[in-house]
Amino acid sequence: MSQEILSKLNANHISDISSSRNEPEWLKDYRNSSFSVYDSLPIEMSPLYNKYTDAKKMDPEKVSLSTSTTNTIPSFLEKRLGELENETCIIQIGTNIHKINLSDDLKSKGLVISSISDAIKNNSELIKQALESSNSKDDKFTALNNAAFNSGVFIHVPKNLVLDKPIHFLSCLSDDGMSTISRNIIFADENSKAVVVQELYSPKTTTQQAYLELLHTNLASNAHLDVTTLQMMDQHAVNFSTRRTDLAQDAKINWYSGLFGTMLSRYKIDYFLNGTGASSNDSEVIFGNNDQSFDIQTNVNHESPSTEGRVVEKSILRNKSKSLFKGMIRIKENASKSNSFLSGRSILLDKDAKSDAIPGLEIFTNDVKATHSASVAQIDEEQIFYLKSRCLSHEEAERTIVEGFLEPLSRKMSFQVRAWIAYLIESKWDNRELTINTDEELAKFVEVEETRYNEDAEIEQHYKYR
Repeated sequence: MSQEILSKLNANHISDISSSRNEPEWLKDYRNSSFSVYDSLPIEMSPLYNKYTDAKKMDPEKVSLSTSTTNTIPSFLEKRLGELENETCIIQIGTNIHKINLSDDLKSKGLVISSISDAIKNNSELIKQALESSNSKDDKFTALNNAAFNSGVFIHVPKNLVLDKPIHFLSCLSDDGMSTISRNIIFADENSKAVVVQELYSPKTTTQQAYLELLHTNLASNAHLDVTTLQMMDQHAVNFSTRRTDLAQDAKINWYSGLFGTMLSRYKIDYFLNGTGASSNDSEVIFGNNDQSFDIQTNVNHESPSTEGRVVEKSILRNKSKSLFKGMIRIKENASKSNSFLSGRSILLDKDAKSDAIPGLEIFTNDVKATHSASVAQIDEEQIFYLKSRCLSHEEAERTIVEGFLEPLSRKMSFQVRAWIAYLIESKWDNRELTINTDEELAKFVEVEETRYNEDAEIEQHYKYR
């Protein structure tokens, strides 16, 4: 078992990873070329963003990497794993795939769920396609992941397959203190439809542990994918995630992110709307407390005409927590008749909380609609006073205002996703463990969301009886 700290990562460690997995020569060359790029790049590529980023909070002297980790199941996960016993799922603990649950019926229909190592052997063309689409020169941590990934998940939804139930993808850092670099790939073929739920956990630890992820999602023509990411890691951990999503003609993706854990979360998200009629909808909810820091960069690249993009980020910040939202809409020369919206908004619950938003537009053609906005504000004391005069405590008044702040965003989510996020916000507010165990308490949230005010139903009723 080869082990090294991140600051001393070298070509020998990269070779050990390849050798331990009997990887082909083309992949060894890919790793080595990516590693040579990693050494030469700064932590933050843009001078505009450099003075704001907290990426240096990840201490390379404390992040330990290994070709393999312990496969012991952390005790706090046992209940959740029991609930996933009969669900379509893949469970990753550290660098190990603990379990893959895939029914014979779905196997016969062509659904593939596997480790990245097995996919390199059995689905090499798709893996090559995903790796080649990732440019290591774009970002230091993209290069690191391409060079040193020691684990990963592969999901392939075949042509015309429509899944009724979600695919659960759960990752947890190992309890031996080792960090994980994960290369995750999702392919959705033509006319397919699926829901993927990603859950990120880590054990409680006094040392800095990192989950470094590069997630590539590719949607073929008319594919439809709903992805939910719930990050619930311990506040001693670090989470760096680089996402790239490519969409072909008329493909559609809805991505909902709830970021609650870690001392530092750095997400770099890119959508490439490559086909006419492609559509992406990205909704991000952040709740920070203590000294947590969230660094989010979301870019929507309109490459073809009549494409639609929507990014809405909302942060709730307490104590000395911080958020940085960097968003960019790029509408290329051939992307006329495209429509794009970008918004970053933060609400500060304490005077030491801080938020920065840097939205941008780059438009290279005419006949498009594009707009962006950003706001950072503290809670209005008059609103607090009004709610307290209606017999609410100060804390209840704050919670009510926060619920109203998130309401327009939550309406775009399914009732299950809204329930999960509402439950996690409540848990964090009360300093409870962050998890989405479907116990009786969470069931109450689901019940409330199922019976929630339905705006569309009222509109339909209005026209029906007009």
